[in-house]
Amino acid sequence: MASVRARRGKLFIDFTYMNIRCRETTNFPDTPANVKKLALVAKKMEAEITLGIFDYGAYFPKSERAQEMTALADRAEACISRNPTFRQFSETFYEERKIEWRPSYRQKTQIILNKYLLPEFGGKAVHAIKKPDLLTFRSSLAKVRYGKDGQSSLSVARINQIMILLRMILEEASDRHEFEMPYKNIKNLKQARPDVNPFTLSEVWLILKHVRADYKLLHHSLLYRDAYQ
Repeated sequence: MASVRARRGKLFIDFTYMNIRCRETTNFPDTPANVKKLALVAKKMEAEITLGIFDYGAYFPKSERAQEMTALADRAEACISRNPTFRQFSETFYEERKIEWRPSYRQKTQIILNKYLLPEFGGKAVHAIKKPDLLTFRSSLAKVRYGKDGQSSLSVARINQIMILLRMILEEASDRHEFEMPYKNIKNLKQARPDVNPFTLSEVWLILKHVRADYKLLHHSLLYRDAYQ
């Protein structure tokens, strides 16, 4: 049973989750009003734990145990459902598909899996990954920083590559294990078209100077068309 207690003038919630006793300190001072407020929170937590929908990280996002308890819950969910975890299925997916891919693409796939997808979804049952999880993950990719100065960020093209592989894996998993595909109506991020200028102005005039006469007529007709469109 979840209960509210005090320690050093601050209130904390004492509860059991996944058969583990947890104590999470809050910033609320030990006052009757705060005890009453947190008692309602504790009651809601207890109900969610009983129903199997409790999200440790949502209640205690700054807790040192949040990541550990979330991973534990994900493994338990995978065992109960008998569906594979994302890590398990991605290994199957890779082994079956790698024969279709060039060595360079295999290497890129492994990098995306190991660096981005497995740390985020590895322990989660494939059927438990929902659309909000995908959108939150995509947003987090835009905040990734790398490089010596930590100022470089992932390009839109790179984010799209990561999300495309994620979609491919979930699409195959949903088909095999018969759950609703979560990757619906999530479009690729728009990429800015590159400004392609292969020749300098002097090179352009040099080409025009030496090109065949019939191509010069074509060039002038194109200029005329563009000027009056």
